[in-house]
Amino acid sequence: METPLTPLEFARRARRLYADREAVVDGPLRLTYGQFFDRCDRWSAALQEFGIQPGDRVAYIAPNTHAQLESFYAVPQIGAVVVPINYRLTADDFAYIINHSGARIVCVHGDYLEMVDSIRGQLPGVAQFVALEGAREGWLDYEATLAAAPANFVRPAIDERDLISINYTSGTTARPKGVMITHRNAYLNAVGTLAHHAMSPKDRYLWTLPMFHANGWTFVWIVTARGAAHVCLRRVEPRSIFDLIEHERISMFCAAPTVLIAIANAPAEMRSQAPRGVRLFTAGAPPAAATIERIEGELGWELTQVYGLTETSPFITICEPRPEHDLLSLPERAAIKARQGVELITSGELRVVDLDGSEVPHDGATIGEIVVRGNVVMKGYFNDPEATARAIRDGWFYTGDAAVVFPDGYAQIRDRLKDVIISGGENISSVEVEGVLLRHPAVQEVAVVGMAHARWGEAPHAFVVLRPGAEATEAEMKQFVYDRLAHFKTPQWITFVDELPKTATGKVQKYVLRGGRTAIATQ
Repeated sequence: METPLTPLEFARRARRLYADREAVVDGPLRLTYGQFFDRCDRWSAALQEFGIQPGDRVAYIAPNTHAQLESFYAVPQIGAVVVPINYRLTADDFAYIINHSGARIVCVHGDYLEMVDSIRGQLPGVAQFVALEGAREGWLDYEATLAAAPANFVRPAIDERDLISINYTSGTTARPKGVMITHRNAYLNAVGTLAHHAMSPKDRYLWTLPMFHANGWTFVWIVTARGAAHVCLRRVEPRSIFDLIEHERISMFCAAPTVLIAIANAPAEMRSQAPRGVRLFTAGAPPAAATIERIEGELGWELTQVYGLTETSPFITICEPRPEHDLLSLPERAAIKARQGVELITSGELRVVDLDGSEVPHDGATIGEIVVRGNVVMKGYFNDPEATARAIRDGWFYTGDAAVVFPDGYAQIRDRLKDVIISGGENISSVEVEGVLLRHPAVQEVAVVGMAHARWGEAPHAFVVLRPGAEATEAEMKQFVYDRLAHFKTPQWITFVDELPKTATGKVQKYVLRGGRTAIATQ
């Protein structure tokens, strides 16, 4: 007899095996798994009393809190679809996503009630507005409603191809698209992650990664699957991270690029007192080898690079460690760890192909586009068949990421295709130039984009954030790259900035740096 592949199976098992184990820490609040699932069941019952049916959408706008975590169980187990919204967006973005998703109920953390109140008139389809914290007039109080609800609800049959969530991409140049993730997608991503990176009930996971971001890379379910503890973090900054790692005995967390950089560049006294042996995942942008060296060499933490997109549930690859890597020097290991790696055993098939669709040579040099098919690929974009058809062609999802493949089969991203710089007929990887500049002792962050050039058509322009108290000149930066790369890769321009424009998930908005200008000069 078959049962559907769904993360709800993790919840069923955790209820039976880990009921008395600590499940959630959110400031002073501590919940066992028994208490946590009782709360989820009560909210499921409340949602059904509000008329929520299988397939209906329930939107959430909240940081990493216990209530946000509860949404990933309470909503799907009644067959409804959770829509976790990036709380850093504008009110206009909130309105667009709520309306586009057709959410019937909107659950909002106290910090964002005023923003949502300002757009209520634009949300005709919303039947209930729920205040997760900070209740006020015109809002249902989450805690009061949950406490008054019965612990029993009608549990519908779940098909593994039903939607579990709609995750809206952060978007840089256009309106966000709603990525439809199925129960099967989420289950296989979680199982694949655990196959490559073991967790156990003794683990304690710190929520630095936003839960709204690709369902917290599915760790909202992975942690529960192993009966580990979820430690919520509402405001992500280095001091809080290091304090919680020490006081809550954190053994693992996930770090978006901005968080990884902040940790690596935290004050020395923070880093020196950090417990060793912490494991962390990073994804979203290739980390600089220098950052990896500091995380692993100085802090004594184990860093694993993973790669994927919201559209792939999200993981496609993992930089799988091999015994032979142990024989390498730290800089050599760091260079390998900066690669995106190999397919997860459950993700499906990954290829890097040229413009004709043929797989590129595995020579570590020939650039092509990453395409993938298999278990992790989304069902499609919600109410957007045209965008779905553009992204999924001939059974393959086209990622838009440019990469090379090494002889050992490890893939490494060299750029977003649109950000590959073609200067005088030569391809320049912005990531490669960024990696060199990040090795300069004065540089904290950098982004390289193509800018129009009268002679070369396009040339690299580096935007550099210096470390606090550091100084450097444009000529010094250029010479640093000139001495380490092919000369044509040297940036034509260096601009020093206080910060880089980023999406809420830590991706640099290179189109903002271009100021809306084309990268290629018109001849």
